[in-house]
Amino acid sequence: MSAPGGPPTGPGPGRHQAPDVERFDQPPPPAAAPPPGDAPPGAAPAGAHREYPPDVSDVSVGDLLGRVSRDLSTLMRQELALAQAEVKQEARKAGKAAGSFGAAGFAGYMVLLFLSVALWAALSTVTGGGWAGLIVAAVWAVIGAIAFVLGRNNLRRTHPTPERTVDTLKQVPDALKGR
Repeated sequence: MSAPGGPPTGPGPGRHQAPDVERFDQPPPPAAAPPPGDAPPGAAPAGAHREYPPDVSDVSVGDLLGRVSRDLSTLMRQELALAQAEVKQEARKAGKAAGSFGAAGFAGYMVLLFLSVALWAALSTVTGGGWAGLIVAAVWAVIGAIAFVLGRNNLRRTHPTPERTVDTLKQVPDALKGR
């Protein structure tokens, strides 16, 4: 059901399936017959095939609203469970990606460290070892200062308040008052 080494696809182990939901576009599976006298008004007799859409002419409005409320509640619980499972799956993927970026960052750090040592060694042949170390340190100080200035400028352009949302929320009371 899945590609080798890939994530599972389709229903099966390792794949979240939505909870069972009664569908009105397909006939229901046969159900156990309720004890005599316990069937709700308008329900099909035991062993009979239910009609879709169901005949509700003998059912009170209160019972219908109760059914709708129960079905909506069930649907919401199922949707929340599905959303929770999807978020967990996506969070797992994001965690793996973050770990990979962390490993890549550490590898990049090691590359820069060894390139700096190699530059230091190369400069040591032309100048003394101490001067070569100072030159490499000065190059890294300039790179660090440039990165700091760029980061500070980007941070100053960042607005942590969601301005459009705040504007919309300010308009809600007026909209409710009919202005």
